[in-house]
Amino acid sequence: MVTPMDNHIEIHYCNQCRWLLRSAWMAQELLTTFADEITELTLRPGTGGVFEVSVNGKRVWSRKEAGRFPEITELKQRVRDEVAPDKGLGHSDKKKD
Repeated sequence: MVTPMDNHIEIHYCNQCRWLLRSAWMAQELLTTFADEITELTLRPGTGGVFEVSVNGKRVWSRKEAGRFPEITELKQRVRDEVAPDKGLGHSDKKKD
């Protein structure tokens, strides 16, 4: 059972495509930004060009659907929206109109 403070992130990446380094860098960025909010982050190797990021089982990014990798600011915003909606992200936050 996931409690409000238990936030699990999974980065499912294509090992055949050699995307481990990219995935590890994104993991480091997320763990640094959300040090108090993330309780677990998993790097899960896969095949077939997969690159997906899930928060508590909810997919927040799919390379297949988007047709590209996320910019780190996009990924941080999507993760923030799930784990800490009121948290400011400083210069990488969305611009408010």
